[in-house]
Formats: sequence, C-alpha cells, structure tokens
Amino acid sequence: MTELPYSIGEGPATRVSLSLPEGTAEAIRQRVGKREFSAFITAAVERELRGRILDEYLADYERRQGPISTAEQDRARQVFDEVFAEEGGWPVAS
Repeated sequence: MTELPYSIGEGPATRVSLSLPEGTAEAIRQRVGKREFSAFITAAVERELRGRILDEYLADYERRQGPISTAEQDRARQVFDEVFAEEGGWPVAS
C-alpha cells in the first residue's frame, strides 16, 4: 500500500464527482441543508474509512494472534465507551 501525503481528514479540499440515488441525496439535504451537504458526505466517508481500517487491523491481528476472546472484546468495548464518553458524550455501546 502506498503512503498517502495526508491522513484521513487532512489536506486541502479537492473536488470530486459522485452519484447518489436521488432519495438518498434528498434525505441528506432535508437533514443538513444544501450548504452542509459536502461536510455530511465527508464525515460519512471518513467514518467508513476509519471503520474499514479498524476491520483490516483486527483481521490482521487475528491472523497473527488468533481469535479475540469475549473478555478481550468486552474490555475493548469498555475502553471505547470511556474514551468516547470523555470526548463529547458519545452514546455507550450496548
């Protein structure tokens, strides 16, 4: 994989073309308005990328170390809940 010059969420804005189903685009406009449309899409794409990176990391970890135990999963969930709660009141996982 090639090293990128910027991390996710960094660097100058670049214009890209994207196609969405009209119903999806309209639902976004209704919730965030036309002016915040790009910011909404950017945030959604960044969340998806971070999720995929985490999935890749976990898959690699399990290939090297074996399956993650239920106890380890519970501890990770607890750590995430504590960190996100401190960062601005994210809801805890259930």
